[in-house]
Amino acid sequence: MIVLGIDIGGMSIKGGVIRDTGEVLDHFSVPMDKYADPKDSIGAMNRFIVEWLDTHSYDEEISGIGLGVPGILNKETGVVASSPNLPKWLDFNIKEFVENYTHLPVKIVNDASAAVLGEFHFGSGKNYKNFIMITLGTGVGGGIIINNELYDGKDGMGAQLGHALIEINGRQCTCGRKGCLEAYASATALIKETKKAMESHPDSLLHEVCNELGKVSARAPFIAERRGDAVGHQIIEDYVMYLSEGLLDICNIFRPDAIAISGGVANEGKPLIDRIIKYMSDRNYGYVGAPITEIKLPELGYDSGKIGAASLFFF
Repeated sequence: MIVLGIDIGGMSIKGGVIRDTGEVLDHFSVPMDKYADPKDSIGAMNRFIVEWLDTHSYDEEISGIGLGVPGILNKETGVVASSPNLPKWLDFNIKEFVENYTHLPVKIVNDASAAVLGEFHFGSGKNYKNFIMITLGTGVGGGIIINNELYDGKDGMGAQLGHALIEINGRQCTCGRKGCLEAYASATALIKETKKAMESHPDSLLHEVCNELGKVSARAPFIAERRGDAVGHQIIEDYVMYLSEGLLDICNIFRPDAIAISGGVANEGKPLIDRIIKYMSDRNYGYVGAPITEIKLPELGYDSGKIGAASLFFF
């Protein structure tokens, strides 16, 4: 069986032609305007898909389209109730909208759940029965596998790990609450903190680094820290603290076998993972004698979401 697996993000829509072995036969990408009406952005995706299928052939017919969609959604009805990082996505039936245009069956799941499914079936989670994945991007997403099954709550609207509170009346979150993990551990939050630090520390190497990058990026404080910048170091120290505290909460609630950390920030790789493990180990992963939850990087990289979305048809 082969299907289209699509991961909808705030900046782009990434897709692939996926075989039921997890093999990605083809990749494609469509621009995404997170402030646009969903009928416009997904309409452009629909037109691209139909043109793609008209101009590409495979050894068997495409069986369907799996969509990883950010936000609060009902995976049975296909309705996206809302999406904090896609402000115009309100009560949008993406399943029906895509099926009516492409004439292919569509299955949907939250984008973070799609990512954890990809890693669980074909990547870093395949040897575990209790596995969680955190995605650090525009927001903070979470996907949960319990006893080899995806757990996403009532109507598929649970597993919002990025919206667990880590500070009462803390930073404003896009969901409307204050103090959510997402407001501290997302790439967006890291960029905001970098901008604030640059304003208050005009002599920091952050200015030089961001000029080299051409923008204020979540990479900037990591690069500045490696060059010996004290301001960059403090930003990353604080970031690791907030993220690790959120992971400790997850360990205390679920005690999974492993947690994979993905998304743009996770591109910092093993040095970042090692710092998180050190922070968590110093705090005994929640309590003395607790079984250790492995903290690791994903194996599928940016393909995990599209492969996981496709896997909705495989399992």
